[in-house]
Amino acid sequence: MEGYGLFLVFFLWALLSGFVSVVFALVWVLRYREGLGWNGAAEEFNWHPVLIITGFVFVQGIAIIVYRLPWTWKCSKFLMKLIHAGLNTIALTLAIIALVAVFDFHNAQKIPNMYSLHSWIGLIAVIFYAVQLVLGFLVFLLPFTPVSLRAIVMPIHVYSGLLIFGTVIATALMGITEKLIFALKSPSYSKSPEEAIFVNILGVLILVFGAIVLWIATRPDWKRPLEQNLKIHEHSGEASDGNTNNSNAMEISSEAAARKRNLNFDEAGQRSTM
Repeated sequence: MEGYGLFLVFFLWALLSGFVSVVFALVWVLRYREGLGWNGAAEEFNWHPVLIITGFVFVQGIAIIVYRLPWTWKCSKFLMKLIHAGLNTIALTLAIIALVAVFDFHNAQKIPNMYSLHSWIGLIAVIFYAVQLVLGFLVFLLPFTPVSLRAIVMPIHVYSGLLIFGTVIATALMGITEKLIFALKSPSYSKSPEEAIFVNILGVLILVFGAIVLWIATRPDWKRPLEQNLKIHEHSGEASDGNTNNSNAMEISSEAAARKRNLNFDEAGQRSTM
């Protein structure tokens, strides 16, 4: 990998900012809000920001860059596909629980659902994320999917994955701001009380994490090498059969061609390697 040391710096900063964001979310609801519970009250709503930041932001971000980790390049490609899909499944599960929590809270408190821009975009992001995950499984994990179809879908899969992640970051920032405006009355949000400053810092951490993940995911020099994929297949015995070997070679060739057509969002580090 070119710039290995710089990659490590960015990766460590991504882990740090993402992990601290999760910690800040927990401290926010445990110290400044009513804590966590599942009773239809504010404690249940508090699961929403915690799970969204943990799953939909942090876990999804790690899933995006997992292929970029050079120490995983010796692992089989299929194993990395499973890890990538597993992380995204965890992220989607936590996001769905977060949605259930906020809908249940709104219904219990007789608060209207789906009236804000935050809720509109948030629900759209969850739906598209679910579609992305299902299509990724069908196209990139099932062995009988035509290689030509994978090559066609790959740049779309990459672009939509990055778009969804960026949308989630923006939606999370809208959500925490909306919560502060509604929750802080005396003193109000505009007076910059301690909680407002604390949560604003949380927002900055989320933004930093998102920016680093997108930077790592779009650097061509930090991509998983196609040559390494071929060596992995050969050493793992997947290429022992002549037809299988030809299929693997065709897939690598198709992926290379798709990368060439889509330089800005290549296979490296994002769902395209599935």
